[in-house]
Amino acid sequence: MADPNPTHTEICGATPDRIEVRGRDLVHELVGKLTFTQMFLFHLLGRDPTPMQTAITDAVLVCIMEHGLVPSTVAARLTWLGAPDSYQGAVAAGLLGVGDRFAGTASRCAELLDRIVARPAAERESEARALVEALRRERKPVPGFGHPTHKGADPRVPRLIEIARGQGASGEYLAALTLLAAAIERTLGRPLPMNVSAAIAAVVREAQLPAQAVRGLILTARCAGIVGHLLEESERPAAQAMWEAAEREVPYRAPSA
Repeated sequence: MADPNPTHTEICGATPDRIEVRGRDLVHELVGKLTFTQMFLFHLLGRDPTPMQTAITDAVLVCIMEHGLVPSTVAARLTWLGAPDSYQGAVAAGLLGVGDRFAGTASRCAELLDRIVARPAAERESEARALVEALRRERKPVPGFGHPTHKGADPRVPRLIEIARGQGASGEYLAALTLLAAAIERTLGRPLPMNVSAAIAAVVREAQLPAQAVRGLILTARCAGIVGHLLEESERPAAQAMWEAAEREVPYRAPSA
């Protein structure tokens, strides 16, 4: 029999006395029973997460939540300065700054790793080289490699890999990441250190979490970080100084004739 309502959601519904999420009672089966990370994954996947998925997601959320006065937090603080009545606007402004240049490259790196792993084992090395060479021809950076601060090595990378291995990761995506790094070194003639986005891409896929959700994971973590910055901004304002510094460092000059 055909479904009378083919367009529907299987995530959540509510009645006057019950809220149901993925078939479970929110109040009696989820609240106090699941941690935020477990609930996040249950909501995302529609099933209970494995201990490995929970541990790796926890590690990723902690690892990427904070990195100082990066563009996303600066945008949030300056928006708060201009519109202190719009807390959500300040948070949104910060999240809009998480993209393919800062913090958001993990999702693109995960796509590359998926393409490598999809090939037979004997062809993965050549696939990694082909991907790197194609990006070079297009004058595009390889997502997940290089960092403006951690030029020698990103200290977060080995820790995330260590956690994934400790949780029993098969190592397939970690091996693909190594192939990608080797292909970059061969193409450039020098090594280019992987950053936390590359590590996140590999460990999330090792945990069999969908590549499409990687950026959502990053945004969730950064949202929490932005909230912390806005609390500090309300107690110890810094945005005015940022604005004044921008005016000093980027002065107006009349256009030349």
